[in-house]
Amino acid sequence: MEKMENFFSFKNSGKTWIKSLGSFIKSPSGILLSAIIFLASFMRLYKISEYMTFLGDEGRDALVAKDILEGNLTLLGPRASAGDFFLGPVYYYMMAPFLALTNYDPVGPAIMVALFGIGTVFLVYYFTQKFFGKIAGLSAAALYAVSPVVIAFSRSSWNPNPVPFFALLLMLVLYYSVKRNSLKLSVGVGFLLSILLQLHYIAVFIGVIIFAFVLLGNLIADRKGLIKKCFLQYISIFAGFMLGILPFLVFEVRNGFLNIRSIFGFIFINNFQVERVRELSHLEIAQDVLFRLFARLMLNYPPIEQLISFDKTHLLILQIITIILILGSIVSLFFVKNKLVVLLLITWSTVGLFLFGFYKKEIYDYYFGFMFPLPFILIGNMVGTLLSFKNKFKYLGIISGGFIFAALFVVLILNNPFQYQGNNQKREAEKIANKVLEVSEGKPYNFALITNGNSDHVFRYFLEINNREPVVIENFEIDPERKSVTDQLIVVCDSECSPVGHPLWEVAGFGRAEIAGQWEVPFVAIYKLVPFKE
Repeated sequence: MEKMENFFSFKNSGKTWIKSLGSFIKSPSGILLSAIIFLASFMRLYKISEYMTFLGDEGRDALVAKDILEGNLTLLGPRASAGDFFLGPVYYYMMAPFLALTNYDPVGPAIMVALFGIGTVFLVYYFTQKFFGKIAGLSAAALYAVSPVVIAFSRSSWNPNPVPFFALLLMLVLYYSVKRNSLKLSVGVGFLLSILLQLHYIAVFIGVIIFAFVLLGNLIADRKGLIKKCFLQYISIFAGFMLGILPFLVFEVRNGFLNIRSIFGFIFINNFQVERVRELSHLEIAQDVLFRLFARLMLNYPPIEQLISFDKTHLLILQIITIILILGSIVSLFFVKNKLVVLLLITWSTVGLFLFGFYKKEIYDYYFGFMFPLPFILIGNMVGTLLSFKNKFKYLGIISGGFIFAALFVVLILNNPFQYQGNNQKREAEKIANKVLEVSEGKPYNFALITNGNSDHVFRYFLEINNREPVVIENFEIDPERKSVTDQLIVVCDSECSPVGHPLWEVAGFGRAEIAGQWEVPFVAIYKLVPFKE
């Protein structure tokens, strides 16, 4: 009887939730949020196949996801860009279903990333309106929806790109785990952390943020048995983390913790043995990241390599506006009554910036993807605070808050990605691969790419899904009879090159050769090499 009552209670609560959702969608806030979500979807999905990045890394990931769909499971993820170690495999398993849904078209995983980007817009709204009101939430979500830098990282399949979604979701779960002293939610925090760490190694920063917030949050809650409560929460977070990272740990146990040792060596040894790319102090690095976090995301401030082509007065104006926005965001937090959420935002930002100060190499925009939602939440709160002024400051608040939001929205929307033509990298790579198949004439072939920086994975992917993958030339110890060397070598050059006698293994391993044919395709030259005849 009790089970039946619970079932009908759940059923009724579900009906109530659906009715509430329907009422919200019909409300002014619901209509505006729907419009924002539609705009965010358009910005991320429109002509995504033309604008997506599809180069070496993306081709490599697509090949692994394809192998997973064919039953070749993996315990390792992508190789980290800054160190000699691999991440966990979660991103590959996220890619695989979307690759299958699009019949192995690599646009599928890019659509997955775009959906995470759209989901992040909703989370920005939910988080901001929950703690700062509907106006703040709608303002933050609208700005996040049209930020060109955010959009750029929401239109291609790459393992760091879903980080903002999982980072903001983690912060929301972390807040409630501390507020409610919930060990179940703490397990969820650890699980989300494991996902983030498999997407990008910079998630170790989030681990420190979690540790600090759990301790400080319980301190300001003034709970009895502080040490015990913190300890239980840390244990729960660790349990959730271990659950999510289990496949990666299986590999590590089998291979003597190869990657974990490399990660610790990179953080504590290699990172401190390199010269700084830019001679900046710890504080200067933190200030630089803070400035870029607001300027790049909120004002589309140009990246460092493009600064020389911009007018100095224009840059100075953007710098002044950025400083005003940062200071205004900080001051607005003093008007927030919920001190726990203020602590979360302060911990999230200050600990993140502090840890960046220790990083001695170049800091790219995607490194602080786990902080992408922050400036939008803070600016949303500032706009909401200004619009909520009462009495004699009412009209001043409405004018200033409305102007700030409108100005930022216009700046961001005017810099939308559609003012530039799509790169069509996927289409061009597929054309080149098809040409390789054509010149190989249906016969076995070896393949080589001579390049200044790309990898051959992007072409190999299309060759493999056409069931015409090239034969890989093995070294003499493995293949003493040279059975892996075919009668033709197809060479793609993405820059001016002379393939005959080139030292690249795929060319040198083929042996002495001569050119049997040459074809010019947009962006590359294709050569057919055959064994040299006396």
